[in-house]
Amino acid sequence: MSDFVVSARKYRPSTFNTVVGQKSITSTLKNAIRNNHLAQAFLFCGPRGVGKTTCARILAKTINCFNITDATEACDQCESCVSFNENASFNIHELDAASNNSVDDIRNLVDQVRFAPQVGKYSIYIIDEVHMLSTAAFNAFLKTLEEPPKHAIFILATTERHKIIPTILSRCQIFDFKRIQIEDIVEHLLYVAKSENIEAEPDALHIIAQKADGAMRDALSMFDQIVSFAGNKLTYKAVIENLNILDYDYYFKISAAALESNIPEALVIFNEILDNGFDGHNFINGLGSHFRNLLVCKDISTIQLLEVGQNIKDKYMDQSQRYSMETLLRAINITNKCDINYKTSKNQRLQVELALMQICSLTGSQQQGEPEKKNLINSPNAVSAPAQTEKATVVAAETVEKKSEPLTSETPVVKEAAPQVYTKRIISGTTSINTSSAAKAEVKSTEVESESAITERKAAQKSFTQQELETAWKKSVGQLQQQNKLSSFAHTALTKSNPVLKENFFIELEIDNEAAEKALDVEKLDFLEVLRKELMNTEIQLTTVINYFADIKKLYTQREKFMHMAEKNPSINKLRQQLDLEID
Repeated sequence: MSDFVVSARKYRPSTFNTVVGQKSITSTLKNAIRNNHLAQAFLFCGPRGVGKTTCARILAKTINCFNITDATEACDQCESCVSFNENASFNIHELDAASNNSVDDIRNLVDQVRFAPQVGKYSIYIIDEVHMLSTAAFNAFLKTLEEPPKHAIFILATTERHKIIPTILSRCQIFDFKRIQIEDIVEHLLYVAKSENIEAEPDALHIIAQKADGAMRDALSMFDQIVSFAGNKLTYKAVIENLNILDYDYYFKISAAALESNIPEALVIFNEILDNGFDGHNFINGLGSHFRNLLVCKDISTIQLLEVGQNIKDKYMDQSQRYSMETLLRAINITNKCDINYKTSKNQRLQVELALMQICSLTGSQQQGEPEKKNLINSPNAVSAPAQTEKATVVAAETVEKKSEPLTSETPVVKEAAPQVYTKRIISGTTSINTSSAAKAEVKSTEVESESAITERKAAQKSFTQQELETAWKKSVGQLQQQNKLSSFAHTALTKSNPVLKENFFIELEIDNEAAEKALDVEKLDFLEVLRKELMNTEIQLTTVINYFADIKKLYTQREKFMHMAEKNPSINKLRQQLDLEID
């Protein structure tokens, strides 16, 4: 029986060029060796299995090599390199800080640093898991780390940089190792598979790389485990079976059932997943990632974010064309809410099933690549306007939003305000339709009045200028107030700002809040009736603009508050005079 060596040790990099996924760090170290700019202390930090200790050993081996190559690599032939390869070098000392973390251990190390190396130029001290040292041990190590002998170099490695005291960090040259990319792990696994004469499917290696989460050591350990299970032929099916990973096919089946709004099929598939021993929480997380992958396939620029094998990528590309962008966003939102509520739910299975039913209900009107409808609800320029015929209740919002020049020479020029967030609402004499309802309404082209007919009808109405509008506006407000048909709230909304004449006899009025809009909505019929009579034009429509960011004068004293109210409602001041009251 031959001695088996795990792949993580057998294929451990021995030179800088063979280190996987840390090119920026290896290039920096090689340049430092080439230019003789070596620091007295290095700190290698990063996740597990990304090459921290490996790079520390390669650095220690290279700086003691007698014949460094032109590529700044160790020669592997000199006395120092041979002793290092045989684990017999007296110049390289490794200390595990997890089990040697006391002050006495550091004192022994400090005593050992005093002696110069017998062979080679440097004595290198590699301290792994350095964050495990106690505070007292760190403090005992400070002076030696800051001013070591010329022949001593310290290389510290840790996975938890935040646990190291700042005084140690300030004395080290810090290198942050990153997680190894999936493609780099797959490429290295292919190299290992070829070296071991193992036939491996690319999709299977992608699954291993994703499961490793950026750690090459974990990927190689899983590779050895699956080879022991499947032999010399590594298949996608063997990987998902051995690692207990949910197959992509389940997610594609769920999303296909959602496209057909087939709730029973989705629930049956989920039941099969639970019967196979998979956790519902992992399933809903995977389903969210599945819809995310479909979403990134909708645009060419984001396809690179899809980290799967080519066969699975083709499936994603095909199915993403059948989904609309809006449906995918809603599905991701549903899975995210289910993920958040899963742990706190008493009936966790029902939580997931409810999410599946909601997802299957999304594609009723937008399934199989149906063109997306333009969403007018969230558009700040979306405005609804009622038509003047019995059949057509809504006209295009764009006709309201078109900015027009003053209708006559007497109309004063109104300067446009800075862009502000606001909403619009059309108030007519017969009906009032808000923006959201207008966006949802579907109007057939045969039911909408032709543009020529609209133009002829509006030309028959009497035109008026901005000045005539303001005069008639004040007169109409005063007439309704005398008849007690106008509330104080509506009176304030109508008089706070001047109306602005727009195209097609639309009048725009700026208000401050939704409460004022509701007050006008209640009393709109009486006001528009009086205004239309004053201006002799039955086509007049009123558009309210809610300006949430209008500059409001701050009222501090009681007198300022009272004068502000009296300005808007003069009857308050008359009441004060009748009662002979004073303003505090």
